[in-house]
Amino acid sequence: MPGFELFGDKERKEVTDVLSTGVLMRYGFDGARNGHYKALKFEKTLCDITGSAHSHLCSSGTAALSTAMAACGIGAKDEVIVPPFTFVATFEAVLQAGAVPVFGEIDDTLCLNPDRLDAVLTPKTKAVVPVHMCGAMARIDEIKKFCDRNGLILLEDACQSLGATFQGKHLGCFGKAGCFSFDAVKTVTCGEGGAVITDDQTVYDICHQYADHGHDHLGGPDRGADDHPILGTNYRISELNAAVGLAQLRKLDQILTIQRRNKQILKHAMKNLPGITFRHLPDPSGDSATFLSFMLPTEDKARRAAENLAANNVPCPYWYDNNWHYFKKWHHLKQMAGAAPMPAQLCGNLPDYTQVNLPESDAVMKRTLSMQIMLSWTDPDLEKRVAAIEKALTNI
Repeated sequence: MPGFELFGDKERKEVTDVLSTGVLMRYGFDGARNGHYKALKFEKTLCDITGSAHSHLCSSGTAALSTAMAACGIGAKDEVIVPPFTFVATFEAVLQAGAVPVFGEIDDTLCLNPDRLDAVLTPKTKAVVPVHMCGAMARIDEIKKFCDRNGLILLEDACQSLGATFQGKHLGCFGKAGCFSFDAVKTVTCGEGGAVITDDQTVYDICHQYADHGHDHLGGPDRGADDHPILGTNYRISELNAAVGLAQLRKLDQILTIQRRNKQILKHAMKNLPGITFRHLPDPSGDSATFLSFMLPTEDKARRAAENLAANNVPCPYWYDNNWHYFKKWHHLKQMAGAAPMPAQLCGNLPDYTQVNLPESDAVMKRTLSMQIMLSWTDPDLEKRVAAIEKALTNI
């Protein structure tokens, strides 16, 4: 994703502000800061963009997910419904919480299918974590209704979909909390970073405490005077990372405008190619447009399309064979190959992941390719890309 493509003097200026003070930590040292609070400014800006009441910036998207799970009360023995098409951090955060990942089917949104959630609901289900994959939304209104009907926590993983909306409301704002990633290849980058957004004051307070060793941050400039209402960990972001992200976040509207234009040009060129269908978008106007995801009629044709596109210098991920993003290749999860025994292994309700069968998800992923949308493409670049796509996908 494109944040790194628009990197320049504005990012350097924000970083120089921090380096000039020598204060790299987000807390304390108020007298030396010279008024520079990059993490705080980032959090306020993210709230302004998303309309959320609260935001807490963390060291990574994974840290944000773990922090949000703790703040929402997800823990030992709880079952958490997640999709099989996501980045591995989603289920890693569940396991780190001591909870048990349970995989639901996806549909042609490439996200959890709300019509199939009942099939994996049990008395131990505590939460649903829909992942808004590849820049666009799940059927989040229907997933929210399912959670409300069953008394479940809705925690949105919007790590890949900053700026995307559904019916005018930002993704991440539909549940108890929402999470974003700002790593080196996300829509906006801090280098490494992530954030939790929420409208719940208690959830926010716990996030702020949990990510900083349980500090309540009420001791003023003396961190040693803080109380510790809860046990926590260190998921703090540095002011340097926050500074890069702050400059990037201010470019979000520009990024989305360019992405949407470039994606529309490619999608328009592909719409009449034989056998090509597109990912279903519950609200096309809310797509952040980081990827153009499309389907071929069969697995064989999808594989040939991927080969032809790569041969014509238009490589597209074939997710069904991807090591990071689809359940099929998560051998370490299937074997529970941890560095040490994990709490979830003692729960008594951990599935045998080698026996998990996801035929509907397999049927979608076998046929799906995704084309990354870049900001740096010129009009001649787009013309060449269109010609290459037409050459690669005609008569496959």
